[in-house]
Amino acid sequence: MLSLPSAAEPLIVSLSVAFTEPTFNRIVPLVVGAILTPGRHTVTALLRTMRGLATGHWSDYHRVFSRAVWSPWALGRTLAAAILALIPPDQPVLVPMDDTTVQHRGKKVYGKGCHRDAVRSTHSLVVWRWGHKWVVLAIAVKFPFARCRWALPVLAALYRPEELNRQEGRRHKTPAQLARQLAAALIHWFPARKFIFLGDGGFASHDWASFAHRHRKHATLVARFHADACLYELPPTVKPNAKKKQGRPRVKGDKLPTPGERAAHAPRQRASVGWYGGSSRRVELVHGNGQWYRAGEGLVPVRWVYTHDIQGTHRDDYLYTTEPTLDPAQIVTWFTGRWPIETTFQEVRAQLGLETTRQRTEKSVLRTGPCLLGLFSVIALIYAAHRQDHSPRPASTDWYAKSEPTFADAVATVRRLFWQKTIFQQTGHDAAFEKIPSRLRNLLLDCLSRAA
Repeated sequence: MLSLPSAAEPLIVSLSVAFTEPTFNRIVPLVVGAILTPGRHTVTALLRTMRGLATGHWSDYHRVFSRAVWSPWALGRTLAAAILALIPPDQPVLVPMDDTTVQHRGKKVYGKGCHRDAVRSTHSLVVWRWGHKWVVLAIAVKFPFARCRWALPVLAALYRPEELNRQEGRRHKTPAQLARQLAAALIHWFPARKFIFLGDGGFASHDWASFAHRHRKHATLVARFHADACLYELPPTVKPNAKKKQGRPRVKGDKLPTPGERAAHAPRQRASVGWYGGSSRRVELVHGNGQWYRAGEGLVPVRWVYTHDIQGTHRDDYLYTTEPTLDPAQIVTWFTGRWPIETTFQEVRAQLGLETTRQRTEKSVLRTGPCLLGLFSVIALIYAAHRQDHSPRPASTDWYAKSEPTFADAVATVRRLFWQKTIFQQTGHDAAFEKIPSRLRNLLLDCLSRAA
C-alpha cells in the first residue's frame, strides 16, 4: 500500500468495501494517479504518472475496469455517506440532478449515441454530439471556505439509446426515469434524511412528481414547470345519503387556469430570493396550487411559482414543487441552488479529463464515467478535511488575491499533498527530497501541483 496523506487516508480506505483486496491494491495507485495526472485520464496516462509505484503488470490495471468484479453502486453509497456526514441531520439535503453529454470518439463504443449538447445549444440552434449521456445526482454542500455550495456527484447512470435497449431486451428508460431510479436508491440507503431534488425542465414530468409525492416523507421535488400545465381542483366528495349517479365517479374536479393564464393577470408580489452565484435578488412572484392531472395516473398536488427578474438579466420562469405548503421564495431559492452542478460538469471536463477516456467495452464504459465524476467529490472532501487543520497556502504562481478558492485550487492543494506525502516520501526518495533547499522545494511542488 502507498502512504497516503492524513486528510485522504480515511476516505480512500473507506472505499475498500466495494472491492476485493487484490482489486483495491490496484485501485489505490489508479486513484492517486488520477489525482496527479493533468490532461488525458486514460489508464495508460495514470500508469505513466505512477511509474514504478504501480506494481504488477500493466494489464492488471486495465482489467480493473473491464473484468474485475465490483459495482459502482457500493462506491456511490460510501461516498454519499461521507458527504452527508457534513450536513446536520435536521437540515434538508439539496440534490441537484442533471444530464451531461460526454463526447467519445470511435465507431465501436458501447452505449454511444447522438445527443443534444445543452452547453453549445441555444433556443434557436440545436447542436448534436456523438458520445455518452450521463444522468448525475449530486449532493450540494456548503463548505466553510466557499460562499456558494459545491455540487458533489454521488451517483451516475448511462442513458442508453432506445435501439441498444431493444437489442439487449431491456426496457427503455428516459433520463428522467434514470434519475428517479438513482433517487430511489438514495432514499433507500438513507431513510432518515429529507432530500430536496432539484431539476431543470427535463424533470417537469408527472411521473417524477408522482414519485416525489408518494415518498413525500423523504423527498421533495423542485423543478421547472409548464406554463400550460393542466391543473384541476380535487373531485367533489360524494355525500353518504346522496343519490348515486350513473357512470364512473369523477377523478378530477373543475379545471383551473393554467399558470401562464394566472401569471398574466394576477397581482405580483415582490420578494428577495437566493440567486445564482450565491447572491440574492429582488424578483416578482405569482404562485398558485392545484392538482396536476395525467390520464391514467391520477392527480398530484403541486404548488407552482412564476418568477420575473426585476433587473431583466434572466428570463421569466415557471417552477413547481410537490410540497404545496412551501414558501414561493424558498422554491426559487432552492431551484437556483441547482446551478453548481453545471459548474461541476465544467470542472470535471477541465481538471479531470472526463472526455479523454478511451474505454469501449460495456463494463469499462459503465465504470469509468461514474468514477471520474466521483473523483470530483473525493478531491473536494480531501481538500475540505485538509482545510480544517491548515490555512490556505498561497502558491508562487498566484499574482492576484481570490475571494474564495475554486476547484482548481482544491485540485492543486490535493496534488501537492500527494506529491509531498505519497510520491516523495517513498523509500529512497524522502531523504533526497529533504536535501533540496526549501524555496526550490516549494517551487517544485507548486509547479507539479498546478501542471496543466
